[in-house]
Order: sequence, then C-alpha cells, then structure tokens
Amino acid sequence: MCQFCKPPQALEATKGCADCRSNFCNECFKLYHPWGTPRAQHEHILPTHSFRPKVLVCVEHEQERLQFYCRSCQRLLCPLCKLRRAHSGHKIMPIALSYQTLKEKITKEMNYILANQENSQSSFAILLCCPVNSLYLCVQVNSAVAKEQLNQCVSELRGVLAERQGALAMFLEGARAQRAGTLNAQFSEKQSLLENAALLTYTQELLKETDQSCFVQAARVTHNRLVKAIENLQHFSLSADPSFRHFQMDVSRELKALSSMDFIQVGGAGALWGRHLDDVGGTSAVIDKLEMDSVYVLRVRGCNKAGFGEYSEEVYLHTPPAPVLSFCLDSRWGLHAERVALGKGQTYARSVPGMTLLQAADRALTSCHLTSDLLVADVSITQGRHYWACSVEPGSYLVKVGVGIEAKLQEWFHLPQDMASPRYDPDSGHDSGAEDAQDSPPPFCFLTMGMGKILLPKCGTSNTSTGLLTAPLPPRLGLCLDFEKGRLTFYDAHSLRVLWEGTVDCSAPVCPAFCFIGGGALQLQEQITVYGSLVYQFHVSK
Repeated sequence: MCQFCKPPQALEATKGCADCRSNFCNECFKLYHPWGTPRAQHEHILPTHSFRPKVLVCVEHEQERLQFYCRSCQRLLCPLCKLRRAHSGHKIMPIALSYQTLKEKITKEMNYILANQENSQSSFAILLCCPVNSLYLCVQVNSAVAKEQLNQCVSELRGVLAERQGALAMFLEGARAQRAGTLNAQFSEKQSLLENAALLTYTQELLKETDQSCFVQAARVTHNRLVKAIENLQHFSLSADPSFRHFQMDVSRELKALSSMDFIQVGGAGALWGRHLDDVGGTSAVIDKLEMDSVYVLRVRGCNKAGFGEYSEEVYLHTPPAPVLSFCLDSRWGLHAERVALGKGQTYARSVPGMTLLQAADRALTSCHLTSDLLVADVSITQGRHYWACSVEPGSYLVKVGVGIEAKLQEWFHLPQDMASPRYDPDSGHDSGAEDAQDSPPPFCFLTMGMGKILLPKCGTSNTSTGLLTAPLPPRLGLCLDFEKGRLTFYDAHSLRVLWEGTVDCSAPVCPAFCFIGGGALQLQEQITVYGSLVYQFHVSK
C-alpha cells in the first residue's frame, strides 16, 4: 500500500523510489516529486519492501563508503577500517582493481561454460532420447566386457608366468643332475686317491733300497703304477658346489610392475594449442590463416586407446602487429672487424673494445674516449608496415636499437668517431636538441639500452632529464615501423606491450640499425609466425 496516503483512503502502491526508500501511488509520487525539482530526478522502481542501497556503506562507519577489498579477510573495507590493526600486513587492493579482476575471472569462467555447453547439451540429448533402462543395460554390458578383458589379461599373465616357472625349474633340475653326477664320479675317484697314498709310501721305501738288482726288479712295476696315478690326478676336478647360491631370483621389479598394473589412462597434455584440429598424430601442428595484431587462446588434449583427456590450461599467443621482416646484419660497410664480430648466419653481433682501445687505455692515466660501431640490415624499407624483434644481452654497456634513413646512416657513420665532439650525436632520433627547433621528423629514431635497463623518453621532443624514465630491459625487444605514417613503435616482444613510440623521416628508404658503444651483444629473433601461419610444438605425456 502507499505509505503517504491518509487512511482510510490508502491506495495500492504502483511505484517505489530508490532514493526515498518508500512506496507511492501515482498521485502521491507526483506530489512528492514535483517536476523541475531535484526530487524529480529520483530513480523510480517497482514497489518493494526491501530497498537496495544505491551506494554500499560500512556497517561500522555509516558515513563511509566501501572503497577497498581485503584479500586476506575477503571482505570490503572503508578507509577507516583499512587503518585498523586487524588488517595490518593484509593484501588490500582498491575496489576498482578487485572489480576488474573478479569481472575478468567470471567472464572467463562464463565463456568456458558457454564453449562447453554444446557438449553438455549433446550429452543431455542422449539422455533424453535413450530410455533409462537401456542406459543401465549398456552400463552392465560394457562393464561385463571390461571385466572379461581384465580376466583375459590376467590369464595371459598367469600363462606366461607358469611357462617361465617351468623353464626355470627345468634348468634348475638339469643343474642338480649335473652336480649329482659329478659328485658320484668324485666318490669313485676317492678310492684311487687312497691307493695312490699307499703307493707313495711304498715308493719312498723303494727309493731307500741300495741293492741295484732288487731295486730294478721292483721299480719296473712301481713306475707303471705311478704313471697311472698321474693320469688320474690330471683328470681330477674339484667337487661340485652344493649351495646353489647362483640360482637366487630378484622379483622386486616385477612385483612393482604388477602392483602398478592399471587400466589405460588418457594421455595428459603438457602444453596447449589453439584452433580445433582433429587427426593430429604428432607433437606439432601448423595453424594457418592467423590475423595480425590479435590474441589467440591455445589449449591441447591428448588421445590414446582410452579416448580423449582433459583440456590443458590456456596459453595466450599474441601475433605481431605487422608482417615479419626477415633480414641479416650487413657486413659490407661500416664494420670494424677488430671491434665487432658477426655470428653464423649474420643474425648475432658482439662488440668488444678492440686492441687499439686497450693499448690507448694502457698508456693513459685518465679515461679514454669510447668508439661507436654501427650495424644496419641488409634490406631497406620503402613502404608498408613491418615488424622485427631482437634481444640485447643484459650485460651490454650501451646499445642503441632503431631505424634510420640509409643515406643519412652512411654519412653519420663516416663522421669522426669522437664521442666527445659536439658535432657528433649518434642518438639524434629522439633526444637531440638540434631537432627540437625543426618541424620535420628526425632522420633517425633509436632507443638506448645498457646494463639491463632501457631508456624510455616520455615524449619525442623532450630533452630534459625529467622527460626520461628507465625500465627493466625486456628479454626480447620488438619494433614495428609504419612507413607511410613515419612512426616507429617499440614493444615488449613477449607480451606485445607498447614501450614507446617515436617519429622518423620516411622520405627515403629506411633500414633497421644497431649501434654499439663499448662492449655489448645482440641477437636477431626468428618469429614463429610466417605469412599468417603458426608452427606450434607441444609435449604430451604418455
């Protein structure tokens, strides 16, 4: 009923006001919310007995809004509750950040449910189409078949075990018979050995005989008996070993294998892949028709005789923002072989001080000037958008990465290599004061890296220390040049997060360039995406 009508003429409520937290009939709503007043802006809802507050406030501090979320306590906090000792050391985040995080998680979970809803609906359709009794019958039949297969496998194991037991028992019986025969032969030889002992005693007494005729008459017979005794000794063998210590068995490995015997498990997946592809028999696949500057979610699942396994966790793949530019470092000009060495394939370069600088430093008591070495790509860019990536060794002293007009680079490189000279400024791409007074974009655009850091100017025209910031050097640095717009963008090549953007003069052919000041090294990175296709390798556990 309307809360403002005077009884007994109270009418039924037709509207509710969320700001007034009251129910009104039509006439009372117009009366208490005149047109042209702030009350007319109140939010009207359907009549209700429980009005939801428009802004959540703290239950302990009624005038304070809930602006924080404690992850440890999992509750909302106001600014006053945040300062309490009970929440000291807890992980507290702003409510906006918690809102964004929870929203992304819920959205991801909802998308996963929607993606698998088709399989669930197909399963439900099977349940609806098939009678319950037939499903139970299928369960009984299939379980009986599986049990029969189990019994057959165990019977085969028993057969193999019995066959092996018979073979080993036969071998053992043969060894026993052989040793028993050997012992019988040795018992028969024992009598001859005893006779030999008496023969030796008789021979010793014979040798004491001094009468030559008597000795010769007796020695002829004794000699024949000694020859026969020697033959018996030559054919005598040691007694057989009755212990059978070499016939012990170790079945611990077989017992372990039998105890771990189980049904075939579906193979798991250690890495993921993206689009739904069937009949992949290896551990790699080619996914074509990928779009540039996109994010793909990859996942994979294994398959064997037991069927398909569960999908693995998701992996996000960021495709380059432009076609990949493949090139090598050009060694035809501007390369000091003493200070810069190129690796195999001319995709790796390392800069060292060189013998000249070492000798100069050895003779000088003060610091000596540094030399710079410039390397350029063996291709030039005349149109379109192009992307490439490289990795700079974190221990490098100073390395500059960017682009420049090819003709200007040659003029720049052939200037005197004195870093202290005011006429020589190698980083005219974004921090040279000479270009600040010009409206035209500079002919070079470089970012400076060194000692694990990267220098990021806040704006392309800033020449003050306050306009520069440093950031950790990413493992891979990506560059994207838009020739028509004259813009060069630097990325963290792993996440494709934009680090900095600068302008460059593209009125003439432009080529990628790399400058070493002091020792350093860099490696050009090969991209896995070529012409819109992806070669993805993964490992599937067995």
